[in-house]
Amino acid sequence: MKFLLTNILRIIPVLFIITIIVFILVRVTGDPVSLMLPETATDEDRTALQESLGLNEPLHIQYLVFLGDLVKGDFGDSFRYNQPALSIVIERLPASFSLAIASMIIATLISVPLGILSAIKRNTFIDLFITSSSVLGKAMPNFWLGIMLILLLSVTFQIFPVSGTGSMMHLVLPAITLGTGIAAEMTRLIRSSMLEILGQEYIRTARSKGLLEIVVVNKHAFRNALIPVVTIMALQTSTLIGGTLITETIFSWPGMGQLLVQAVNLRDMAVVQAATFVIAILVIGSNLFADLAYRYLDPRIKYD
Repeated sequence: MKFLLTNILRIIPVLFIITIIVFILVRVTGDPVSLMLPETATDEDRTALQESLGLNEPLHIQYLVFLGDLVKGDFGDSFRYNQPALSIVIERLPASFSLAIASMIIATLISVPLGILSAIKRNTFIDLFITSSSVLGKAMPNFWLGIMLILLLSVTFQIFPVSGTGSMMHLVLPAITLGTGIAAEMTRLIRSSMLEILGQEYIRTARSKGLLEIVVVNKHAFRNALIPVVTIMALQTSTLIGGTLITETIFSWPGMGQLLVQAVNLRDMAVVQAATFVIAILVIGSNLFADLAYRYLDPRIKYD
């Protein structure tokens, strides 16, 4: 409990810094008033809108107002949707979560068996093939892979829908696009972890007792090799979220990534601020989950 409370207290200054960064970056990208008003708007219209948005106040006053509203969960209203920005972001979260979970499942199903097999078959053709494939998978940009999958499996063979949502078939191509890079990273890490663990003394002891190789690998080696894997999975959360920005746009997936890209293009400050803050919470939460998972996987790990 003390460890959990300490980490929660550490999150507070991080969130405070994030609010400053988001506040400044959104305002240096341009004048939202010019975008919101038509070309025929008068100076009086501009002044009235600036006053209604509080943009006529000094920056430090604007920030204090923004911080006070943020504590209440109020990021303002989206001028595009004419709704509270936070509610719009929350409405898009289920679609983004489903894509992220599907991508991580695909990445895990690919990386775990390939990483273990590559370590067991070290310095063989199988190991070389898996290692080379993981490097290739990491090198392929998400947008290129997504377009190639659309051309091959949607246009040429017409197996999966091109874009949109509505069924599990719509989820397959975006999940593969997003999960491929993560699978490549995790495969290499699992291989390295397994090679290190398989060389330990207790693994040789387990083998000397006559245990089956599958028992040695799965029961004694793989669990200990999971600790750095949990680390990379937590760190991949930011990569996963960044990948959704591109993937959701390519496949017209109605998630938070597509919403954020559209909000940035339209300079919808309220939505940009709400989406960025929610993303920051998700990344911080995933790191906290990783710390808790360490303690479960290896009780010897202590945090003072």
